[in-house]
Amino acid sequence: MKKMVKSGKKAQSMGADKIREEYIAYILEQEKRPSTVFGFCKTIGIKEDTFYSHYGSFKALEKAIWQEYAQSTIDRLKSDSNYASFSAREKVLAFHFTLIEILKEERSFILFQLEKRTLRSSPPSFIRKFKKEFDVWTSEVIEEGKQSDEIAKRPYLDQKYGSLLWLHLHFVLMFWMKDDSAEFEKTDEAIEKSVNLAFDLMEKGVVDNVFEFGKFLFQQAKG
Repeated sequence: MKKMVKSGKKAQSMGADKIREEYIAYILEQEKRPSTVFGFCKTIGIKEDTFYSHYGSFKALEKAIWQEYAQSTIDRLKSDSNYASFSAREKVLAFHFTLIEILKEERSFILFQLEKRTLRSSPPSFIRKFKKEFDVWTSEVIEEGKQSDEIAKRPYLDQKYGSLLWLHLHFVLMFWMKDDSAEFEKTDEAIEKSVNLAFDLMEKGVVDNVFEFGKFLFQQAKG
């Protein structure tokens, strides 16, 4: 078995980012999570207190990794001088394209993490901080869309828009994980088509017409 032992003062002063890199490398090389913090720290050549000065557990480390994916995506979007002028639809499109670009850099780790898991109703614990960041960002985008009338204001139903966008993100990630096309071209196409569908549902139009017709039929039945 290949060992990844580090030594010297440089290893002992290892920072959070380096521990993160070593953890991901360990998982990909060993094809499993470390069994103990002690064993992992011995493997990479640091003391336990160095690890605990940054992360309270492996679960906390994984949560931080996923939270960073969301934060990096949002930060990259907001650093674009054109971002503020984007429509809500364009912001969601940009989020997904940017997120996939970031995740591509650690695709093997993502596949390991999400294998046989679902993000829909009860996401795994390591992705919850990611979801919190995503929910805060989408709530801002949805509110902007409602103020500009790009997104329809519907009593009760508009409270479900955030859940719709989370389910949509789940679809995108699952599609990307199975995509074997060059440069993940099929994922790009899936993102564009699915975002357009999500916004077609949130905009005024077919859904409102169906709702109004249903209300009409209900009123007629009562009369």
